[in-house]
Amino acid sequence: MTSKKRLVLILLAVAVLVLAALAFLKGRGGPEPADKAQSAGGTPAADAARPALTVRVARPTTAQLPITLAANGNVAAWQEASVGSESNGLRLAEVRVNVGDRVKKGQVLALFSPETVNADVAQARASLAEARASAADAAGNAARARTLAQTGAMSQQQINQYQTTEQTARARVEAAEAVLAAQQVRGRNTQVLAPDDGVISSRTATVGSVVGAGTELFKLIRQGRLEWRAEVGSAELGQLSVGLPATVTAPGGGQVQGKLRSIAPTVDPQTRNALVYVDLPGLMQSEGALRAGMFARGEFLIGQSEALTVPQVAVVPRDGFNTVMVLQDDQRVRLTRVQAGRRIGDRIEVKGEQFGPDSQVVVEGAGFLNDGDLVRVAEAAAQPGQPAPSPAPAAPAATPAR
Repeated sequence: MTSKKRLVLILLAVAVLVLAALAFLKGRGGPEPADKAQSAGGTPAADAARPALTVRVARPTTAQLPITLAANGNVAAWQEASVGSESNGLRLAEVRVNVGDRVKKGQVLALFSPETVNADVAQARASLAEARASAADAAGNAARARTLAQTGAMSQQQINQYQTTEQTARARVEAAEAVLAAQQVRGRNTQVLAPDDGVISSRTATVGSVVGAGTELFKLIRQGRLEWRAEVGSAELGQLSVGLPATVTAPGGGQVQGKLRSIAPTVDPQTRNALVYVDLPGLMQSEGALRAGMFARGEFLIGQSEALTVPQVAVVPRDGFNTVMVLQDDQRVRLTRVQAGRRIGDRIEVKGEQFGPDSQVVVEGAGFLNDGDLVRVAEAAAQPGQPAPSPAPAAPAATPAR
């Protein structure tokens, strides 16, 4: 027999032995399929009953939330006074305030050189004295002329001339007095005084400069008061009224409380917005988070209403919608779309057709769940009527082969 035929016979014998062994094991009832499934990780039923996540739940609460109207606008000075020079051709000798300084009404802000004005005042006094002397002489001559009028020693024409001279001299005295008063006023104007209490917002005064009358030297925010000029659409104007409280938020996040003072009588035909003016009382320019010229946002408190709120962490955005996971009686969660509204602290207002005050929402772990997932509640004792899950029965051990 050749070696090739011998190899074929050996392979056939091995095949017969393998078939016989398989038939023997089948007849003895070999290992159950459940054992194989158990070795692969458990039965499908056991996998389906395993919770996907341990979560915490909470019930919605009802709270009174404010109804607000949002707006944007500029912060500006309530009134800004322009402080200038009332004298012409004087040299500025001293500047006593800078931008940001608080000043009182009547406080000296700057001084002009008084030499020229003092010389003019002295000349006006001398002219007044000369006019008074001339007036006294003219008055004496007129009195003597009136005495001689009864004797006939002087003609009526001469008497009239003396009387006219007296009246002219008296008028010259009055003119000299007016010139002196004007020069004295000019002398007082060498001091630039604050017209009101407030804060210096701008300064153009420079020591040594010669300025003309009416030249602006300082700008003053009267009483340090600011106002918020908010733009409100014409459709929302009916919700506002004078006296409503407003909260103005600065770009840095600081908030200032104000009150609606007035509403503009006209609406911009281009933007269809109207200006409303909110007083920010007691806010000095050098204090707080707001400055004149800032662009700020704010809210008007219109009223209050009752709302259903949940913790903000319970609301999860999915596919462009706000959703919450609502716990069902079978310990599974249902994905529910809601409308998010106002916020108060760490809670947010929610509205939805399939969402009510008796619902239980997942607070922690909602972002890791899908619709229909089985969950385990961390406070299991707080869920009445839900028995503790019993452990799955152990699979029977395989009988060893004899």
